[in-house]
Amino acid sequence: MRKPLVAGNWKMHGSLAANAKLLGALVEGWTGAKSVDCAVCVPFPYLHQARALLGSSDIQWGAQNMNAQAQGAFTGEISGPMLRDFGCRFVIVGHSERRQLFGESSEWVAEKFSAALSHGLVPVLCVGESLAQRESGQTEAVVGSQLDAVLNAVGAQELSKGVLAYEPVWAIGTGKTATPEQAQSVHRFLRERVALADGEAAGALRMLYGGSVKASNARSLFRQPDIDGALVGGASLQAEEFLSICLAARPKD
Repeated sequence: MRKPLVAGNWKMHGSLAANAKLLGALVEGWTGAKSVDCAVCVPFPYLHQARALLGSSDIQWGAQNMNAQAQGAFTGEISGPMLRDFGCRFVIVGHSERRQLFGESSEWVAEKFSAALSHGLVPVLCVGESLAQRESGQTEAVVGSQLDAVLNAVGAQELSKGVLAYEPVWAIGTGKTATPEQAQSVHRFLRERVALADGEAAGALRMLYGGSVKASNARSLFRQPDIDGALVGGASLQAEEFLSICLAARPKD
């Protein structure tokens, strides 16, 4: 059985004071570690603080991006070994904002995914389509291509060691959310696509939904058979809201 995962993506938000309050509240309030993995992916400057405040808790932490190279003349970049130095468990790769704003190709994302695994990190691979692509019936073609770039590069078994997150671009930060049925349809398509290469790997692969996930809609999303948790944006900056989403992911008794 796949253990649910709820990961917060703080994006470019935070301060030492605000983080201390938020992380402290998460540590104090988190009670579901036996049945749900809970994690936060924080900006690079705050990895040390996350490690210090979360290190004795059941909450894990990670980064929002990394370079595929282990070291070198790449000013401003962060490597996998550096993230491991800070105790990171997870790293997000291929987020739509990285693809759209910083020109990251699917091939580039595949290199990052592979590098993350080689450095002992769990990559969270993001795929998703724009509103125009959805309205023109291209959803499966777009997310399938994004998935294939990684699947072809590392294989299904290696892919299953990471996490796949479906984040429809049209639902990120817009207040719009795919219905549970819409989200499940894409998740099922993605799992079936992996299963064409390796059924066992497809069954083991954790798949998250991301896109304006809130406590009010989390449970209905998590009831879908191929949705194993969430990658949470804005709501992860509010302790009570984020904890409620994490607890909503607990499997039914």
